Amino acid sequence: MKTLVIGTGGREHALARALARDPGVTEVHAAPGNPGIAAVATLHDVDPMDGEAVAALALDLGVDLVVVGPEAPLVAGVADAVTTRGIPVFGPSASAARLEGSKAFAKDVMAAAGVPTAAARSCTTAEQVAAALDEYGAPYVVKDDGLAAGKGVVVTTDRQEALDHAAQCERVLIEEYLDGPEVSLFAITDGRTVYPLQPAQDFKRIFDGDAGPNTGGMGAYTPLPWAPPGLVQEVLASVLQPTVDEMARRGAPFAGLLYAGLALTSRGVRVVEFNARFGDPETQPLLALLDSPLSPLLLGAATGTLAEVPPPAWRSGSAVGVVLASKGYPETASKGDPITGVDSAEALAGVHVIQAGTAVVDGQLVTAGGRVLAVVGTGADVAAARDAAYAGVARIDFPGAQHRTDIAGSV
Repeated sequence: MKTLVIGTGGREHALARALARDPGVTEVHAAPGNPGIAAVATLHDVDPMDGEAVAALALDLGVDLVVVGPEAPLVAGVADAVTTRGIPVFGPSASAARLEGSKAFAKDVMAAAGVPTAAARSCTTAEQVAAALDEYGAPYVVKDDGLAAGKGVVVTTDRQEALDHAAQCERVLIEEYLDGPEVSLFAITDGRTVYPLQPAQDFKRIFDGDAGPNTGGMGAYTPLPWAPPGLVQEVLASVLQPTVDEMARRGAPFAGLLYAGLALTSRGVRVVEFNARFGDPETQPLLALLDSPLSPLLLGAATGTLAEVPPPAWRSGSAVGVVLASKGYPETASKGDPITGVDSAEALAGVHVIQAGTAVVDGQLVTAGGRVLAVVGTGADVAAARDAAYAGVARIDFPGAQHRTDIAGSV
């Protein structure tokens, strides 16, 4: 099988790496990719937001499967453009990707499907925002209704901060605050059959102790030894399958990766949000433990034949990913800073490095974005995987590098 991965980030590097190790995959291509992806795939300089250009590349290469990584191309309809040419695509249509593209739409779907989630108000005026904040009280939860690269949510006890964030958005959701730990549960689906993956947890804020502003994610680990028994089956029955069934009922079947961000509250499981693609950084440790070949799962989802593919199987042990971000992130991103130590980190047992915001200038690997690298460690348990990941982090350096020191630290 020939595959084409669309995107530039760490998630796409992790996907390309897993496909390159898949015995059923003969060629891995990526567009436009990054220097890390170049080590496992052939890169092509194509705009990931240009559906016609992506489709033309897929046809020219004769690929059997296109994997669209990021949310923005999915919401823009890139999967539709490729599907129209008769090429299987892992990733939902634009109409189905609205589950991520509009939080208000996702709430409507959840209400129709009976999926448990936070109460919310959709607001377009300052008066509506103020009234909703007063209705739900602190802590205030304010979400940009559209795509915001993981940084569109503010959770604060400062009412003015909540008002200020809402004022920057065209439409926002004001939600009741959900207590309890958050869990990410991904599921591969063809629009009927749903295969959940194992749970993971990510760390969204920039500083230790969950301090500072939200980021796209500063690290993640899997599995979760503390997760309640039966959590996956409960979420499959109460969240994932009902959502997939409701999307099919609406004539917008969801085929691809359905990401349920969950809160395990004192009142039970509640959905925080849906995403329409593999999450970053959870994908990096998850794929490090996937024991099944990835391509049959993705192709089964893309062709409506997932029920014919065995469900995903997992290696024993744990995986922890720690993100190294550039100076100034998440407000800004320093670029062009030389990176050293990646090869040294990967020489360690149980460690590999996923590249995200990187480039090569005059033969030197340099920073080229906010989240630069993710160091993934595997081990017999969370503690061993964490030790491996941080041993790798210690070998990597670039000016202004920042990372959290407490990823999976309380497990």
